[in-house]
This record gives sequence, structure tokens and C-alpha cells, in this order.
Amino acid sequence: MKIQGKMFLWLGVFLLAMTITYGVWSKEPVGTTTLFLAFGLSIMIGFYLAFTAQRVDAMAQDNKEADIADEAGEVGFFAPHSWQPLSLALGASLAFLGIIFGWWLMYFSIPLIVISLLGWVLEYYHGENRTQ
Repeated sequence: MKIQGKMFLWLGVFLLAMTITYGVWSKEPVGTTTLFLAFGLSIMIGFYLAFTAQRVDAMAQDNKEADIADEAGEVGFFAPHSWQPLSLALGASLAFLGIIFGWWLMYFSIPLIVISLLGWVLEYYHGENRTQ
């Protein structure tokens, strides 16, 4: 976590230098503002990561003498196959088409999005009272 915090802080320093350079040379307010906002976001993320790195256990990436195998372990569970992302993409496509062709398409897309999200989140949920 300490490495990520330092990377974002250095990225913020770089973005601040680029913001000043771009602002002086181009005199264009939109790009300068965008770069300054990117600087602010980078600094916020960097300080958050540096702040939380003090409260968590040291990871293998923080140890200069660590091997690759020190960080090995289970990453997580990933579904081997699921139809929920396809239905969610269909609902999102309908929602974006609703912006183009008419807001009435939202009546069809919102329920599809909600059902797809619930189906995806609860896909592998087996509650205590589930009957076989």
C-alpha cells in the first residue's frame, strides 16, 4: 500500500508541473482546469493510500527483499459463466437508447437493470433457509 500511495503522490507532482506548463503555454482554461482537477484527484488518492498504509499489515510489495511467491494466495472467486452481465448490458443499452430516442424506453430498461444487478449480486447466494 505504501508503494501505491507514493506512486499517486508523484503522479500528482507530475500533473501539477504539467498543469502549470500547459496553462502558461496554451492559455486555455478548460484543459488547465482538467489537469488541475486530475492533480487534485491524484493527491487525494495518494494521501488516502498513504494514510491507510500505516494502519494495515505490511504487504509483500512493501518489502524490498520479498519474492514473488510471498504474495501468492487465493485472489478470490470468479464465476465460471454467468448470463447476468449480458442482461445488464442489454438494460444499459436500452437506457442509453432511451436518451436518444425517447425517455419512455427507461420504463423497460430500469427494471431490466435492477433485475440484472440483483441476479448478478445474488447469483451464488445460498441462504440459511434455502430448500434444496
